[in-house]
Amino acid sequence: MTDALVCQDLTKRFDHHLAVDSISLTIARGEAYGLLGPNGAGKTTTISMLSGLLRPDAGSVHVAGHALAQDPRAAKARIGYVPQEIALYPELTGRENLRYFGRLYGLARRALQYRIAEVLDLVGLTGRADDKVGDYSGGMQRRINIGAALLHEPTLLILDEPTVGVDPQSRNAILEGVDELVAGGMSLLYTSHYMEEVERVCQRVGIIDKGRLVAEGTKRELVSRLGTSDRVELVLDGDLTAAADKLRAVAGVTEAVPTGTSSLRLLAEGSRHLLPTFIGAVEGVATITGVEITEPDLEAAFLHLTGSTLRD
Repeated sequence: MTDALVCQDLTKRFDHHLAVDSISLTIARGEAYGLLGPNGAGKTTTISMLSGLLRPDAGSVHVAGHALAQDPRAAKARIGYVPQEIALYPELTGRENLRYFGRLYGLARRALQYRIAEVLDLVGLTGRADDKVGDYSGGMQRRINIGAALLHEPTLLILDEPTVGVDPQSRNAILEGVDELVAGGMSLLYTSHYMEEVERVCQRVGIIDKGRLVAEGTKRELVSRLGTSDRVELVLDGDLTAAADKLRAVAGVTEAVPTGTSSLRLLAEGSRHLLPTFIGAVEGVATITGVEITEPDLEAAFLHLTGSTLRD
């Protein structure tokens, strides 16, 4: 079985600005792949080229084995694209919007009627199908927007910031629907400013910075670049200097430094299992009254690799 998406050496310039610099990535069938990058890193330009909205200056894109440049109709027919902006007609009902887009995809009337019912059920909008989209909440519009991209049962679904601007309840409903799609074997390219969404949805992640794919891998693989130490913040009552000396002697602790008049920062491996050891180590010189543990995560890996936050 061919991969859902293969792109090789994708490159795009705007005048003298190199927006995307020789990016290559592969998404397997049934894989959810997250694409992260600070604003201006080339993420949107990359997605536009992968979906056929923008022609690359160099490189190639294949969708389910079909070359986007040589056979665009076949390649695009296997893509479901959900842009950041709502791409629906507000004066039409949800059902009418789906019927319109289904006919654009070339679905026959009877097959389309069946697919509309399936999609409405999937996005949880069967009961509001005959209301105008303009009367929907922002979260409902996002869900029907995703539904429109699923009508033709694409091989690859591209979701570009699918939860931006929605309330927490709607966001959770969208993510539950995405989880269901992934569980059903949908291939997914997912971008979001919410790191926890990417961690929840995606098996592998690519990080773009300054037009290049600077890292790629599973969450565990990306986080391993930071090392395995947790950051531990301790609040103590007692002799801080003596406590720091004793904690440095604990196996697995690589750093113990005061950060205030009653606090220490430790770097330690497997710190959650070491808490009883920490308490015992400082006995007689101090008492631990507060603990906060920060384990390496995808956001820390992102910051390490790009030096930016997602909203910069």
